[in-house]
Amino acid sequence: MHPSPTRPVIEFRDVCYHVGGVQVLLGLNLQVQSGETLVLLGRSGSGKTTTLKLVNRLLSPTAGEVLVNGVPNSQGDVVRLRRTIGYVIQEIGLFPHFTVERNIGLVPRISGWPGERIGARVQELLRLVGLGPDMAARYPRQLSGGQRQRVGVARALAADPEILLMDEPFGALDPLTRDELQREFLSLQKTLHKTVVFVTHDLREALRLGTRIVLMEAGRLVTVLTPQEFLRSTDPWAAAYVRVFGNSLESAENRGVE
Repeated sequence: MHPSPTRPVIEFRDVCYHVGGVQVLLGLNLQVQSGETLVLLGRSGSGKTTTLKLVNRLLSPTAGEVLVNGVPNSQGDVVRLRRTIGYVIQEIGLFPHFTVERNIGLVPRISGWPGERIGARVQELLRLVGLGPDMAARYPRQLSGGQRQRVGVARALAADPEILLMDEPFGALDPLTRDELQREFLSLQKTLHKTVVFVTHDLREALRLGTRIVLMEAGRLVTVLTPQEFLRSTDPWAAAYVRVFGNSLESAENRGVE
Protein backbone atom coordinates (compact mmCIF):
# COMPACT_ATOMS: atom_id res chain seq x y z
CA MET A 1 0.00 0.00 0.00
CA HIS A 2 1.47 3.32 -1.09
CA PRO A 3 0.82 6.59 0.76
CA SER A 4 -1.32 9.26 -0.89
CA PRO A 5 0.64 12.20 -2.37
CA THR A 6 -0.62 14.58 0.33
CA ARG A 7 -0.08 12.35 3.35
CA PRO A 8 3.30 12.09 5.08
CA VAL A 9 4.92 8.67 5.16
CA ILE A 10 5.96 9.18 8.81
CA GLU A 11 4.36 11.54 11.30
CA PHE A 12 5.14 12.33 14.93
CA ARG A 13 2.20 13.80 16.84
CA ASP A 14 2.99 15.39 20.22
CA VAL A 15 5.51 12.61 20.91
CA CYS A 16 7.23 12.47 24.30
CA TYR A 17 9.62 9.86 25.60
CA HIS A 18 11.11 9.58 29.04
CA VAL A 19 13.16 6.91 30.78
CA GLY A 20 14.03 6.77 34.46
CA GLY A 21 12.41 10.12 35.07
CA VAL A 22 14.52 11.81 32.38
CA GLN A 23 12.69 13.51 29.50
CA VAL A 24 14.45 12.44 26.29
CA LEU A 25 11.87 13.84 23.84
CA LEU A 26 9.41 16.65 24.54
CA GLY A 27 6.35 17.25 22.37
CA LEU A 28 7.82 16.30 19.01
CA ASN A 29 5.66 17.18 16.00
CA LEU A 30 7.26 16.30 12.69
CA GLN A 31 6.36 14.95 9.25
CA VAL A 32 8.53 13.02 6.80
CA GLN A 33 7.41 13.19 3.18
CA SER A 34 7.63 10.47 0.56
CA GLY A 35 11.03 10.20 -1.13
CA GLU A 36 12.84 12.78 0.99
CA THR A 37 15.98 12.39 3.06
CA LEU A 38 15.17 13.99 6.40
CA VAL A 39 18.33 14.48 8.47
CA LEU A 40 18.15 14.60 12.26
CA LEU A 41 21.05 16.79 13.38
CA GLY A 42 22.12 17.46 16.93
CA ARG A 43 24.59 16.84 19.71
CA SER A 44 24.83 13.62 21.68
CA GLY A 45 21.78 13.37 23.93
CA SER A 46 19.62 15.63 21.76
CA GLY A 47 17.11 12.83 21.05
CA LYS A 48 18.07 11.95 17.46
CA THR A 49 18.47 8.18 17.85
CA THR A 50 15.45 7.97 20.14
CA THR A 51 13.37 9.64 17.44
CA LEU A 52 14.64 7.16 14.87
CA LYS A 53 13.90 4.12 17.05
CA LEU A 54 10.34 5.27 17.63
CA VAL A 55 9.61 4.76 13.92
CA ASN A 56 10.20 0.99 13.89
CA ARG A 57 9.08 0.49 17.50
CA LEU A 58 12.44 -0.32 18.96
CA LEU A 59 11.10 2.22 21.44
CA SER A 60 7.50 3.24 22.17
CA PRO A 61 6.49 6.82 23.03
CA THR A 62 5.54 7.71 26.58
CA ALA A 63 2.93 10.07 25.13
CA GLY A 64 1.69 10.95 21.66
CA GLU A 65 1.83 8.68 18.64
CA VAL A 66 3.93 7.85 15.59
CA LEU A 67 2.10 7.17 12.34
CA VAL A 68 3.46 5.24 9.36
CA ASN A 69 1.47 5.74 6.17
CA GLY A 70 -1.32 7.28 8.21
CA VAL A 71 -1.67 4.40 10.68
CA PRO A 72 -0.35 4.49 14.28
CA ASN A 73 2.62 2.13 14.34
CA SER A 74 1.44 0.84 17.72
CA GLN A 75 -1.26 -1.02 15.82
CA GLY A 76 -0.54 -4.32 14.15
CA ASP A 77 2.37 -6.74 14.29
CA VAL A 78 5.73 -5.19 15.16
CA VAL A 79 7.69 -7.87 13.28
CA ARG A 80 5.76 -7.15 10.10
CA LEU A 81 6.32 -3.41 10.60
CA ARG A 82 10.08 -3.87 10.94
CA ARG A 83 10.27 -6.00 7.82
CA THR A 84 8.92 -3.04 5.85
CA ILE A 85 11.54 -0.63 7.24
CA GLY A 86 15.25 -0.87 6.43
CA TYR A 87 17.59 -0.08 9.33
CA VAL A 88 21.29 0.80 9.07
CA ILE A 89 23.42 1.52 12.13
CA GLN A 90 27.03 2.60 12.65
CA GLU A 91 28.06 -0.77 14.09
CA ILE A 92 26.48 -2.49 11.04
CA GLY A 93 25.45 -5.59 13.04
CA LEU A 94 26.28 -8.22 10.44
CA PHE A 95 26.13 -11.83 11.60
CA PRO A 96 29.79 -12.93 11.65
CA HIS A 97 29.01 -16.60 10.95
CA PHE A 98 26.85 -15.75 7.90
CA THR A 99 28.28 -15.08 4.46
CA VAL A 100 27.57 -11.75 2.82
CA GLU A 101 24.86 -13.44 0.76
CA ARG A 102 23.14 -14.85 3.84
CA ASN A 103 23.38 -11.53 5.66
CA ILE A 104 21.82 -9.60 2.78
CA GLY A 105 19.17 -12.23 2.12
CA LEU A 106 18.07 -12.63 5.73
CA VAL A 107 14.80 -10.66 5.66
CA PRO A 108 13.70 -11.98 2.24
CA ARG A 109 14.40 -15.52 3.46
CA ILE A 110 12.36 -14.96 6.63
CA SER A 111 9.62 -13.46 4.47
CA GLY A 112 9.44 -16.64 2.41
CA TRP A 113 11.11 -15.57 -0.83
CA PRO A 114 12.26 -18.50 -2.99
CA GLY A 115 16.00 -19.13 -3.10
CA GLU A 116 16.42 -18.18 -6.74
CA ARG A 117 14.77 -14.81 -6.16
CA ILE A 118 16.94 -14.17 -3.09
CA GLY A 119 20.12 -14.97 -5.02
CA ALA A 120 19.16 -12.61 -7.83
CA ARG A 121 18.29 -9.87 -5.34
CA VAL A 122 21.62 -10.27 -3.54
CA GLN A 123 23.55 -9.87 -6.79
CA GLU A 124 21.44 -6.86 -7.77
CA LEU A 125 22.14 -5.17 -4.44
CA LEU A 126 25.85 -5.94 -4.52
CA ARG A 127 26.01 -4.09 -7.85
CA LEU A 128 23.96 -1.20 -6.46
CA VAL A 129 26.29 -0.67 -3.48
CA GLY A 130 29.46 -1.03 -5.52
CA LEU A 131 30.59 -4.56 -4.56
CA GLY A 132 31.57 -7.36 -6.93
CA PRO A 133 29.63 -10.63 -7.21
CA ASP A 134 32.53 -12.52 -5.60
CA MET A 135 31.78 -10.73 -2.32
CA ALA A 136 28.67 -12.87 -1.81
CA ALA A 137 30.69 -15.84 -0.52
CA ARG A 138 32.85 -13.85 1.91
CA TYR A 139 32.36 -13.43 5.63
CA PRO A 140 32.23 -10.06 7.43
CA ARG A 141 35.70 -10.60 8.93
CA GLN A 142 37.11 -10.71 5.39
CA LEU A 143 35.79 -7.24 4.53
CA SER A 144 37.04 -3.72 5.14
CA GLY A 145 34.99 -1.30 7.22
CA GLY A 146 33.65 0.39 4.11
CA GLN A 147 32.73 -2.92 2.53
CA ARG A 148 30.90 -4.05 5.67
CA GLN A 149 28.95 -0.80 5.69
CA ARG A 150 27.97 -1.32 2.06
CA VAL A 151 26.73 -4.81 2.95
CA GLY A 152 24.75 -3.27 5.82
CA VAL A 153 23.05 -0.87 3.40
CA ALA A 154 22.36 -3.73 0.97
CA ARG A 155 20.82 -5.81 3.76
CA ALA A 156 18.54 -2.91 4.75
CA LEU A 157 17.37 -2.61 1.13
CA ALA A 158 16.95 -6.34 0.53
CA ALA A 159 13.16 -6.56 0.85
CA ASP A 160 12.71 -3.24 -0.99
CA PRO A 161 11.34 -1.27 1.99
CA GLU A 162 9.69 2.08 1.44
CA ILE A 163 11.39 3.56 4.53
CA LEU A 164 15.09 3.53 5.39
CA LEU A 165 16.35 4.50 8.87
CA MET A 166 20.06 5.32 9.08
CA ASP A 167 21.74 6.00 12.43
CA GLU A 168 25.14 7.64 11.83
CA PRO A 169 25.93 4.89 9.30
CA PHE A 170 29.22 6.40 8.10
CA GLY A 171 30.43 7.90 11.39
CA ALA A 172 33.07 5.27 12.23
CA LEU A 173 34.75 5.31 8.81
CA ASP A 174 37.86 7.15 7.70
CA PRO A 175 37.23 10.45 5.86
CA LEU A 176 37.93 9.15 2.35
CA THR A 177 35.69 6.10 2.73
CA ARG A 178 33.01 8.24 4.34
CA ASP A 179 33.11 10.67 1.41
CA GLU A 180 32.84 7.77 -1.05
CA LEU A 181 29.86 6.24 0.72
CA GLN A 182 28.10 9.59 0.95
CA ARG A 183 28.45 9.94 -2.82
CA GLU A 184 27.13 6.42 -3.31
CA PHE A 185 24.18 7.15 -1.01
CA LEU A 186 23.24 10.21 -3.09
CA SER A 187 23.43 8.15 -6.26
CA LEU A 188 21.34 5.35 -4.74
CA GLN A 189 18.70 7.78 -3.52
CA LYS A 190 18.35 9.32 -6.98
CA THR A 191 17.63 5.82 -8.29
CA LEU A 192 15.52 4.35 -5.47
CA HIS A 193 13.65 7.38 -4.04
CA LYS A 194 13.34 5.87 -0.55
CA THR A 195 11.89 7.81 2.35
CA VAL A 196 14.99 8.19 4.53
CA VAL A 197 15.47 9.38 8.10
CA PHE A 198 19.20 9.93 8.62
CA VAL A 199 20.86 10.68 11.97
CA THR A 200 24.14 12.59 12.18
CA HIS A 201 25.97 15.09 14.36
CA ASP A 202 28.03 16.32 11.38
CA LEU A 203 26.64 19.44 9.71
CA ARG A 204 28.67 18.86 6.54
CA GLU A 205 27.03 15.45 6.14
CA ALA A 206 23.60 16.92 6.86
CA LEU A 207 24.04 19.64 4.24
CA ARG A 208 25.29 17.18 1.67
CA LEU A 209 22.68 14.45 2.08
CA GLY A 210 19.55 16.06 3.46
CA THR A 211 16.44 17.28 1.67
CA ARG A 212 15.58 18.96 4.97
CA ILE A 213 17.51 19.22 8.23
CA VAL A 214 15.82 18.85 11.62
CA LEU A 215 17.94 20.50 14.30
CA MET A 216 17.39 19.01 17.75
CA GLU A 217 18.62 20.11 21.16
CA ALA A 218 17.85 18.59 24.56
CA GLY A 219 14.96 16.53 23.26
CA ARG A 220 13.25 19.38 21.45
CA LEU A 221 12.88 20.23 17.79
CA VAL A 222 14.62 23.58 17.29
CA THR A 223 13.98 24.18 13.59
CA VAL A 224 13.43 22.43 10.26
CA LEU A 225 15.27 23.92 7.28
CA THR A 226 16.52 23.03 3.82
CA PRO A 227 20.32 22.91 3.51
CA GLN A 228 20.36 26.30 1.77
CA GLU A 229 18.14 27.83 4.46
CA PHE A 230 20.31 26.36 7.20
CA LEU A 231 23.44 28.07 5.89
CA ARG A 232 21.69 31.45 5.98
CA SER A 233 19.56 30.95 9.10
CA THR A 234 19.47 33.53 11.88
CA ASP A 235 18.21 30.93 14.37
CA PRO A 236 20.77 31.03 17.23
CA TRP A 237 21.29 27.24 17.33
CA ALA A 238 21.61 26.88 13.57
CA ALA A 239 23.94 29.88 13.38
CA ALA A 240 26.09 28.36 16.13
CA TYR A 241 26.51 25.17 14.08
CA VAL A 242 27.55 27.17 11.04
CA ARG A 243 30.09 29.15 13.08
CA VAL A 244 31.62 25.98 14.55
CA PHE A 245 31.99 24.30 11.17
CA GLY A 246 33.43 27.52 9.76
CA ASN A 247 35.27 27.93 6.49
CA SER A 248 34.40 24.51 5.07
CA LEU A 249 30.75 25.53 4.99
CA GLU A 250 31.56 28.81 3.27
CA SER A 251 33.24 26.86 0.48
CA ALA A 252 30.22 24.52 0.31
CA GLU A 253 27.93 27.51 -0.09
CA ASN A 254 30.15 29.00 -2.82
CA ARG A 255 30.07 25.84 -4.94
CA GLY A 256 26.44 24.95 -4.10
CA VAL A 257 25.32 22.24 -1.73
CA GLU A 258 25.38 18.79 -3.36
